[in-house]
Amino acid sequence: MDYTINWILIAEIVYAIILGLVCLRIIYDTRSTTKTLAYLLFAIFVPIAGMIFYFFFGINYRHRKMYSKKLYENDDIANKFRQDLLQYSAQTLQENGEAVLSNKELAFMVLNDSMSPLTAKNSLKLLINGEQKFPELLAAIKSAKHHIHIEYYIYEDDEIGNAIADALIEKAKAGVTVRFIYDDFGSRDIRKKLVPRLKENGVLAYPFLKVHFILFANRLNYRNHRKIIVIDGFTAFVGGINISDRYINGVKDKQLYWRDTHLRIDGPGAQYLQYLFICDWNFCSEDVLQPDVYFFPKPRAQKNSEANKVVQIAASGPDSESPTILFSILQAINLATKEILITSPYFIPGESLLDALTIASLSGISVKLLVPGVSDSILVNSAARSYYKDLLKAGVEIYQYQKGFVHAKTMVTDQKIAMIGTANMDFRSFDLNFEVNAIVYDTEIACQLTKVFYEDIKEARKIDPIAWDARPMYKQLLEKAARLLSPLL
Repeated sequence: MDYTINWILIAEIVYAIILGLVCLRIIYDTRSTTKTLAYLLFAIFVPIAGMIFYFFFGINYRHRKMYSKKLYENDDIANKFRQDLLQYSAQTLQENGEAVLSNKELAFMVLNDSMSPLTAKNSLKLLINGEQKFPELLAAIKSAKHHIHIEYYIYEDDEIGNAIADALIEKAKAGVTVRFIYDDFGSRDIRKKLVPRLKENGVLAYPFLKVHFILFANRLNYRNHRKIIVIDGFTAFVGGINISDRYINGVKDKQLYWRDTHLRIDGPGAQYLQYLFICDWNFCSEDVLQPDVYFFPKPRAQKNSEANKVVQIAASGPDSESPTILFSILQAINLATKEILITSPYFIPGESLLDALTIASLSGISVKLLVPGVSDSILVNSAARSYYKDLLKAGVEIYQYQKGFVHAKTMVTDQKIAMIGTANMDFRSFDLNFEVNAIVYDTEIACQLTKVFYEDIKEARKIDPIAWDARPMYKQLLEKAARLLSPLL
């Protein structure tokens, strides 16, 4: 009798069992049906590597929230705070203009989903490109009296990065508390020199989700893509512009024109950004900050006579119960009656957003989409292009920016609602990254951003639906193949 052990057969059985368990884990743990199918196919048809990829990149942290955003330990205080927010938001809704009232469903959806209040009496300023943002930011930093909170995905050790670091150090030496959160992957270039220099001069600095070799891929998947600055709980900056020389056009030896948008907020609208920063700080630092009057000051009278803008902050990530930013975009599209203008550097919409835009366009609403003509990711750009045919067929106008790289993440509906923030219109921003958008309920700001959009499309090429459909079959096939990977990009 032959007792030779068939190790190959045993290995195949063990592998089949492991694969079965991984597939069950994918089915149970993955929220999106599309992503579930993508991970299943990858695990089954790419032996071993497919399973490793899932465990590195596919774990759903929304089912096991990465950290709690609860600032109040006492539930009675928390409930009282919740009631105050509801009352304040309802009052803001009633006391302000038609832009707010006609989009009240959006305001209450964000409020109920994330307890982000609808705030009034804000002064707002659109900042176009780094040329406008950085001088404004440096002046605001120099005016700080109590604290500066800064949180960035990309912070580079270059000219503007060092100029801002010098300003932060100067304020720290003057007694202002400076807290700095940097994404450990996006800002990896500042770990060795700039961060130690900040710390040596009194700045409190911590990485968000520090990348260790063993956990590298998994932590790489969940990045803090936010760009937040809050000064004295009253002045805040949010938008798409990171701290890097590349965002400043016209500097020496700079080749690619970089088109981006940011927003300055002075007023109560800064306070939810402050809340987000403190939650992120408590997660990644050794401190536990508590709400106090310095972080959340009472509204004060402003010299600016136009300080009457209504702002709400939408934020989401692996720490949130639901994809608040995606929901806010879908609701804004649903409420639009005339026009929807979208600018996004990475456009991989998924079924829900694709359907919403298609329905809007087929309903007679003018839908215009501005995307890069030149992208910094060939694979992402190919996946994005695979969605254009369906949108063009529905009547959506798509423009490819030609002057340089468009990195702005904005949306305007009916010249009443303006969204400016950090979230791209893709799976990663809606489901994986920590993101934040400002929603402005104001016709003046919405009209300003509308004007910016129409100036931008003067530098863009409009896609001809007939010519697009007639492109070589191999190009369309490659784009559809890239689309299969879109839930994983």
